[in-house]
Amino acid sequence: MNFNLKEAIEILEHTPQTLEKFLSGLSAGWLQCNEGEGTWNTSEVIEHLIEAEKNNWIPRLEFILQEGKGEAFPPFDRYAHLHKESASSIEEKLLEFNMIRMQNLQQLKLLIKHEKLLEVRGEHPEFGEVKVRELLSTWVAHDLTHIAQIVRVMAERYREDVGPWEEYLGILKK
Repeated sequence: MNFNLKEAIEILEHTPQTLEKFLSGLSAGWLQCNEGEGTWNTSEVIEHLIEAEKNNWIPRLEFILQEGKGEAFPPFDRYAHLHKESASSIEEKLLEFNMIRMQNLQQLKLLIKHEKLLEVRGEHPEFGEVKVRELLSTWVAHDLTHIAQIVRVMAERYREDVGPWEEYLGILKK
């Protein structure tokens, strides 16, 4: 087991800054490209991250700590962001993500005051019994997954343009 709350918080704190540095000021071509039908572009990934900050991580943590495993916490709609109209710029979206994330990290630090709370169990609507430690580990891995997704989607934009060098570009291997 590698989970360490302090180290998890390091990644969760750095994600908004990483995305801001990488994405701010980029043209629409980079932000709107995707990997084909049914896939998300960079802006949609950021909208998904915002939705998860609002309705997934801390609400589920609070539910587990309050209810335990007696009742399943509400499901999270991973596609809810696709049903909302957004005219915000990428900079506005990144600012919103950063603001909500910082609030959530403050709440996390207030809620998890003792290591033993990491072992509290709750009921996931699909997976059954889960631990707080697993939820928090998933939050970190979720961030890393979507950072990797953004980079992969952007690289895909140049798949045809790299010519024979595609052979050496692991990010373009499917």
